This record gives sequence, structure tokens and C-alpha cells, in this order.
Amino acid sequence: MRVLLVEDEAEFAKSLRGALERDRFVVDWVDSLELASEASRSAVHELVLLDRTLPDGDGLGLVPQLRADNPGVPIIVLSARGELTDRVAGLDNGADDYLVKPFHLDEMFARIRAVQRRPNEVAAQEVGIGDLVFDMTFGEARVRGISLVLQRREIRVLTALMQRRGRVVLRESLEEAVYGFDDEIQSNTLDSHVSRLRRKFSDADAGVEIHTVRGVGYLLRAKD
Repeated sequence: MRVLLVEDEAEFAKSLRGALERDRFVVDWVDSLELASEASRSAVHELVLLDRTLPDGDGLGLVPQLRADNPGVPIIVLSARGELTDRVAGLDNGADDYLVKPFHLDEMFARIRAVQRRPNEVAAQEVGIGDLVFDMTFGEARVRGISLVLQRREIRVLTALMQRRGRVVLRESLEEAVYGFDDEIQSNTLDSHVSRLRRKFSDADAGVEIHTVRGVGYLLRAKD
């Protein structure tokens, strides 16, 4: 899952980012409404963690744009403003949840799981091709009931391929889905992720293949 973290307290943001990345999230961190607005236009995020008190305004003012740029994206407000009126304002202005600082990381992850489970947020939780079943919400892949061990970026590659299974995914689109804004992308890094996925699918006899469309991208399809 790719997360947009909007938070201006640097140490707090680094702590959250580290915890999220350890749990296999891809995190784009910005510290102002202006940068968050720019990031929102990419429409690549599957979750937004939004502070209210930012240098250039109240984070709630960004919610309408987030909804317009990426309809259905879950938004969780993280704020020290914890009075009842503040929480009500957050929810009434379109946030899916409101978490008051300070909070325990376990609670944040529980809130994230809760918004992921809401049926309106994800069109289809599990999709299948060949003997491979993939949970789009939690990034879990199974072959005939046996889970595959996948690394964080392998999950991101597979998510993008599964979303367009049977169709070509442009290399640029895959890189955009897999890497954060600040990540340095080596020329063969994406190919390495794809190669490892191919090997794991082959070892598990998953009945699928990732076909290279030279100079264009990749295609996930069932084996003939």
C-alpha cells in the first residue's frame, strides 16, 4: 500500500514513516498543504495520513481535493487537536477516521486495517489468475491455499500487474506504483523485482507468467 503522509513535525514524521515502511508500506512524506496538493494530483496513493496543523493552513482544507483527485481514498486525520468539536469537524469534513496525538502505533495500524476493510474503499479484495489468488487490500498472495513470501516492493509490482491482469502495464506506470517520490531508482531495479516474482511463481507452480513486452512494459497472464 502506498501512503501519503502529511505531517510537518519532522521527528514524528520520521518515526511514523519508519514504522510504516517496516510494515511494507511505501510512504511519501510531505510537510505542507502546498506539497500535499501537488502529491495528491498523482492519484497514486491508497491511504492518506493527514495532520491538521500545518504551516500553510488546516489539513482539513485539503480533503475536498484529495477526494476529487483520488475518489474513495481513505483519509485518517492525525492531530493534537482532540476536543470533541475538533473530532466532529474532521469527520464532518470528509475524513474516514480521526486519531488524536499522542497515540500508540498499534492503534494507528488498527485504524488503518479498519478503513481497509470498509467495502466501499476497495472494489475487489481478492482477485485470481491461474492458480494464484491475491488479496489486493493486504498484499497477500496464495497458490492453492499456500502463502507466498513476498518482499514489500514485490507486492507493489504484483498489485499493479493484478490490477491490469491480462493487459500490458507500462514500465513507467509500474515504477510510479512501486517507488516513492524520494526513492532513487536504478536502471535494473524493477527488472530484479519482476525476476524474483517469476522465480517464486515458477517454484510454486502458480500457473501464471509475467511476459516482457520489450521497450513497453510487462503483462501478467495465465499460462496456456
